[in-house]
Amino acid sequence: MPELKKGIYRHYKGHEYQIVLLAKSTINEKPVVIYKGLKDGKFWSRPLSEFLDEVETKKGRQARFELIKEEDQQSWENKYRRALADYHNLLKQSAQEKQDFIKYAIGDFLQDILPIYDHLKISIAGLSETELKSAWVIGVKHVLKEFKNVLYARGVEEIETKNAKFDHQTMEAISGTGDQVQQEIMPGYKLNGRVIRPAKVIVK
Repeated sequence: MPELKKGIYRHYKGHEYQIVLLAKSTINEKPVVIYKGLKDGKFWSRPLSEFLDEVETKKGRQARFELIKEEDQQSWENKYRRALADYHNLLKQSAQEKQDFIKYAIGDFLQDILPIYDHLKISIAGLSETELKSAWVIGVKHVLKEFKNVLYARGVEEIETKNAKFDHQTMEAISGTGDQVQQEIMPGYKLNGRVIRPAKVIVK
């Protein structure tokens, strides 16, 4: 079988096409030509043997596709290298997207769980010294500790606001005009370093 030269071909009906690459059929692994129409930009595929075959026309037998401009080997190799590089980049991107999905998949779930954690903390905030020694408070503190450990193990950390400067990337000021946090109204959280809920604070 003649070797397929890379370049521009004219179909016997007049349209021109550019060879994109050679591939293998998934059915029988025979070579397949992938080519693109220069006029409409559509991609087509055809078995190599059929691409190089001759057809019967009113003018007699002639090539189905006639080479009208051969592409130099260096240009073809450069395109191959670029295509290969793009393919590797795509693989890396897909792997990164998969890792990110796994890393942040519990984000929506945390939006439902974190308010419960907050309410537990609020339930014992501001209690007197005597009340803090009661059995139910000790039990809530234990639950909070376990809760915090589980969240931390899943990559969740609370945004630190105490005695901190206001950070517009991790905090939301609901009152005040300064750059120092005066009071935290609602805690904020990060998931593996990404803010999933900014801390709501008053600044001074």
